[in-house]
Amino acid sequence: MKLSIITISFNQAEYLEQALLSVLDQDYDDVEYIVVDAGSSDGSREIIERYRDRIATIIFEPDDGPADGLNKGFAQATGDICGYLNADDGFLPGAFSQVVEIFQSRPEIDVICGDGYIVDQDGAMIRRFRSDPFNARRYALGGVTVMQQSTFFRRAAFTAVGGFNADNATSWDGELVFEMSLAGFRFTVAHHYWSIFRVHGDSITGSQRMAHISVMNWNRYFERYFGRPIRPSDKWIKLWGRIEKRLCDPIGLWVRISDKLFRASPRKPF
Repeated sequence: MKLSIITISFNQAEYLEQALLSVLDQDYDDVEYIVVDAGSSDGSREIIERYRDRIATIIFEPDDGPADGLNKGFAQATGDICGYLNADDGFLPGAFSQVVEIFQSRPEIDVICGDGYIVDQDGAMIRRFRSDPFNARRYALGGVTVMQQSTFFRRAAFTAVGGFNADNATSWDGELVFEMSLAGFRFTVAHHYWSIFRVHGDSITGSQRMAHISVMNWNRYFERYFGRPIRPSDKWIKLWGRIEKRLCDPIGLWVRISDKLFRASPRKPF
């Protein structure tokens, strides 16, 4: 079973080599690695060139943002299963073999959402991240979060929903799985730690520079699912979505609390 992995890169040279090696040093051999760089000027392209002989496809061309760059990469993918990674994130050792084993043993499943670690710019763990069972209704209410870096899906599902929405500048990853769910593709959660998600001052999450656009996108998801614009009174429905999130995975709540209260010192998950 071939696994296609796409990495998008743009001026993240500080973290890029670690991201590349997290793919190239996996213990699973049938991997098609595709790297897309939109025009880095910080030495990232030189780092990518260093590993050219181990990368199946390199795309050096401008794009209209991360979602568009990912679409360019996925257009070259030929694997049965796909995943993707930002240049400042990374996969953990053994992730790919575990992912493929689950897909092989469960042919009815189209999307797997795994767990991971949120880390700071130095790679020290901030907290563990436990993916929720995916449900389009709860997602539209803001009551589902999944670890994008630990999410893998059959390429047929990606193709069926038309790929990423290139106009979405903040949550193109969430919108993709939302559309897959609406289209009837089948999800499962695998509580294995497969990746790291790095939060730092230059990341969209870390900087919060597009928070207002994120709100607009969540309102759009609500309308997409419920067939009407969001109203002020819907705050109670959204509150229930968040409560339901905790009821569906009380272990996740305990993990969040324990990481906040009992973590003695920062540590790296590698």
